[in-house]
Amino acid sequence: MQKIRNIAIIAHVDHGKTTLVDKILHSCSIFRDNESTGELILDNNDLERERGITIVSKNVSVMYKDVKINIIDTPGHADFGGEVERVLKMADGVLLLCDAFEGAMPQTRFVTQKALALGLKPIVVVNKVDKENCRPEEVYEQIFELFFNLEATEDQLDFPVIYGSSKQGWMSTDWKKPTTDIFPLMDAILENIPPAPIAEGTLQMQITSLDYSSFVGRIAIGRVARGTIKEGMPVSLVKRDGTIQKSRIKELYTFEGLGKVKATEVGSGDICAVVGIDGFDIGDTIADFEKPEQLEVIHIDEPTMNMLFTINTSPFFGKEGKFVTSRHLRDRLYKEMEKNLALKVVETESPDSYLVYGRGILHLSVLIETMRREGYELQVGQPQVIIKEIDGVKCEPVETLIVDVPGEVAGKVIELVTQRKGDLLIMEPKGDLQHLEFDIPARGIIGLRNNVLTATGGEAIMAHRFKAYEPWKGVIPGRLNGVLVSMDTGKTTAFAIDKLQDRGRFHIDPGVDVYEGQVLGEHIRDNDLVINLTKGKQLTNMRASGSDTNVRIAPAIKFSLEESMEYIQADEYIEVTPQSIRMRKIFLNENERRINAKKFQS
Repeated sequence: MQKIRNIAIIAHVDHGKTTLVDKILHSCSIFRDNESTGELILDNNDLERERGITIVSKNVSVMYKDVKINIIDTPGHADFGGEVERVLKMADGVLLLCDAFEGAMPQTRFVTQKALALGLKPIVVVNKVDKENCRPEEVYEQIFELFFNLEATEDQLDFPVIYGSSKQGWMSTDWKKPTTDIFPLMDAILENIPPAPIAEGTLQMQITSLDYSSFVGRIAIGRVARGTIKEGMPVSLVKRDGTIQKSRIKELYTFEGLGKVKATEVGSGDICAVVGIDGFDIGDTIADFEKPEQLEVIHIDEPTMNMLFTINTSPFFGKEGKFVTSRHLRDRLYKEMEKNLALKVVETESPDSYLVYGRGILHLSVLIETMRREGYELQVGQPQVIIKEIDGVKCEPVETLIVDVPGEVAGKVIELVTQRKGDLLIMEPKGDLQHLEFDIPARGIIGLRNNVLTATGGEAIMAHRFKAYEPWKGVIPGRLNGVLVSMDTGKTTAFAIDKLQDRGRFHIDPGVDVYEGQVLGEHIRDNDLVINLTKGKQLTNMRASGSDTNVRIAPAIKFSLEESMEYIQADEYIEVTPQSIRMRKIFLNENERRINAKKFQS
């Protein structure tokens, strides 16, 4: 009997996956008592820590009662679904985490569907039972219904349930009887998750994720499906298209705690990292040298959105970034495509720009933000959804949108969503909130979050997931107001901003360098207005009485990268550099904009 369990933790974003892994690591004493570890140990890159979300899945392992448990922490956000789909291939069971108040959310459904389809055994963990207004029994019923609707087998429907609070570090089979540790959950894993099966025969291992080391290059990570893999062994690499490359394994590592340890051989069922194989991609099979047999290739859902990435052509180009040429941009995008399966890069007619296809705005914005921090300068265009023709009918991606809002502002949310061609399907009370479900075209979601948060005073909780391609729903109104565009290049002055405040709201402060064609703010009317913010005060020695009043300026409205992506229109770009995010018109000169205006009319 093999003493290995492989388990993936899946849940909707922010239901406590990474916190639970922290507690498992602590309770299985991975760390010395005097070692300070902080929280969210696995969210180890800056972006994950800042946003409080997991972007890349991680592998760790713990020993409990002489059994090695490999734990895979997965992202919860729909945009990183490609990451979840492939790492589930390494698991024999899943821990489905659910918030005791929010219940089953759209993302819970998405990842559960993938896990059940792979025949994995689930354990349900109802987390955060220490919250006010929590409703553990209702959530349990909800999850049972979800499993039933997703056509789970009888064995999967007979799932064990553990209640607890990852943050407070306890788990129990009864939520009214808190314990002092999380061992009831660990025992449930040993009892219910089947041991990793031992398959005899020639070697088969599918590469399901990548790691990179500056010393040895790319490292392949996957689970040995059959046979044994040994250090120094000659192997065949079977590519996705069936072509075979001969190679040799230089080093082998297995996961232990948060790190890797060197191994001479790894048997079937365990997860390992392989060094020394060149030219592999995710989904390839490492197989026997003489008689290679391919494992089924991983199928990933297609991207639903694309954006134009181009080199920075603004007057401030090259001032802040380290990598600014089209060669740098191309190399970086192709490198990203190797490890990010849900991403696709297509060359355009222009050698300086590329169309990048992704799962959604967050998926693309994480890529842009990562590139920006690495020192790249680039410009991106307005996100566009991918239109398909199915049986001669023009179709677009439609998403299921779920919004939880206080009852008194539910009407405003329904109005905003229906303006964007959304259909209200369900409206029901959930605690002291109203729970709304809509079907809405993916185009309608771009730019919706800002408006909904403004209308509800920031109290709305929104989540959405891709549903299907459906016939085109018609024209959706874009941004209602025009923008204020700079007429000149120079430094902004407080004097000029003060005099133009009645024209709209500004996105920039005094004393900032701007260039002709840069978007400086939002106009109060629906047309664009060209203004000069670089004009200073006339410094003559003639003074008009009473004209020297103090300048009072409203604070600038600063947009994050995602907000800018949702805000811009077809004739605008976002210029992204390591230090700034600026919005600009594609044609900087006003006369050129007038000549080319018809190009951008939908």
